[in-house]
Amino acid sequence: MAATTPNPAPSLDVRLSSSRRLPAALAVAVTAALVVSRFGAADPTTWLLETVWVMAGLPLIILFRNRFPLSGLLCGLLAAHALVLIVGGHYTYAEVPVGDWVRDWLGWERNPYDRFGHLVQGFVPAVLVRELLVRTSPLRGSRWLAVLTVCACLAFSAVFEMLEWLAAVTGGEAADAFLGTQGDVWDTQWDMFCALIGAICALLILSRVHDRALTRPGLERSPRR
Repeated sequence: MAATTPNPAPSLDVRLSSSRRLPAALAVAVTAALVVSRFGAADPTTWLLETVWVMAGLPLIILFRNRFPLSGLLCGLLAAHALVLIVGGHYTYAEVPVGDWVRDWLGWERNPYDRFGHLVQGFVPAVLVRELLVRTSPLRGSRWLAVLTVCACLAFSAVFEMLEWLAAVTGGEAADAFLGTQGDVWDTQWDMFCALIGAICALLILSRVHDRALTRPGLERSPRR
């Protein structure tokens, strides 16, 4: 009886091709969701302000996909974050139906989707910043990697809050839907605190998973300059 030979491992080209299909599929899904969300949006201005990050970020990822491909983990997280922004832009954060359901179910006074959005605003950028630092700096394995990642996420959150402040100053009452404070005078502090918790949770939960994701061919070393 002839001995059976094990199936050969997938070639590098096959693995690279497979790893590129996921980002492409996610880009198509996010683009479709973005287009659909524009129709029937509660406030067109709020929709634009909330989704402009998707409109700016997605073309950049596509433009640099060959020079600086992202890990599959990060692509999935960025797509999920984009959907959070798109849903918030379509309904406005204070009126997202699932947030109303959670509010009524738990007996809370406000729609929590805004808090969830800022939690994600820390969670996903933490993985993005970590990937950029690991692949483009000498911080891989350094104790400072986590610290600087959290600091970068807080800085981004602070910039976002200043943009909200600018919208409030220039737009007046018209910017209320974008701000989504729902009458909370401490909304800015809560937003940044949620981003901080999100960033810390991402590092605690996903650091090892992220390290494994970065072993994919094409991601081991920094891109050539």
